[in-house]
Amino acid sequence: MFNPVPTRLEDIFDAEPRSLRVNCKVSGIIFLAMLVCVPAHGQSVPGFAIHEPAARPSFRIDEHFSLLPRAKASSRLAFPGAQDTQRRGSEGAFQRGLKRIGRDQAEIYSAPFHRSSLKWDALFLAGTGILIASDKHTSGAVPLDHINLSRDISNVGLYGTGAVAGTLFLSSLATHNEHAREAGVLSAEAFANAFPVYAVLQLSAGRQRPNEGNGLGRFERNNALSSSFPSGHAIFTWSVATVIAHEYPRPWVQWLAYGTATAVSITRFTGREHFPADVLVGSVFGYLIGRHIFHAHCQPGLSDDCPSR
Repeated sequence: MFNPVPTRLEDIFDAEPRSLRVNCKVSGIIFLAMLVCVPAHGQSVPGFAIHEPAARPSFRIDEHFSLLPRAKASSRLAFPGAQDTQRRGSEGAFQRGLKRIGRDQAEIYSAPFHRSSLKWDALFLAGTGILIASDKHTSGAVPLDHINLSRDISNVGLYGTGAVAGTLFLSSLATHNEHAREAGVLSAEAFANAFPVYAVLQLSAGRQRPNEGNGLGRFERNNALSSSFPSGHAIFTWSVATVIAHEYPRPWVQWLAYGTATAVSITRFTGREHFPADVLVGSVFGYLIGRHIFHAHCQPGLSDDCPSR
């Protein structure tokens, strides 16, 4: 029996999985374009009102019958042009976006200090400490035969996940699909909120990569964004994949999203780019950030995983 081909990206996520082809060189551009297009197009998401109508200038009778010269009087009565209105709307959207990210950052950094999180913090720190102590042994056991293949897989996974999120947002501009737009915007927000966490840990830890120094992964030796702790591929892929998995809580979507993120994490280790502790911390932080962004900003009724307010 002939089955019609889905014409919208939303229908593809509601249908059975087919083949997934990713162009790695274009995916990063698509995802960055999505980040830029949010304020530029004034697309609003519940809880994130982008577009704000410009206020009409006040009109006073004494201004209308002013004794000023006609040119000056008319200029005082002139309404703001379309360019000024668009500029003010974009500035307002940008400021609101920064405030929203600031609130999310405050909640992310304060979450580990909640009383309910303390036991999980202890388990996480213990597991991380054990891995750090054994990193030099496990990393040295990695075979060198397929390092380049592992690195290619991790890059495809990262860029592919970003491409899916970017395509969801770009498709929503044409189809006016609220669910796809929310998935794209919240994925971008998860990515944006993961970056400061990644940068702070990278600069403060300064851990050497497996191929640097004596290969023991010493800390405070490479305080730059190119250091080893945590894995950037892991934290970014997990943050975006977690949003997509929550937006479309179908088994095959969750398996694909989380499976891709897991493959990225593993291949960062087998490609000798990171130690197991780097991958664990990046994966856990990425998952928790994506989960927080979804639950904090999702609109009830679009995803089954979104709690009612």
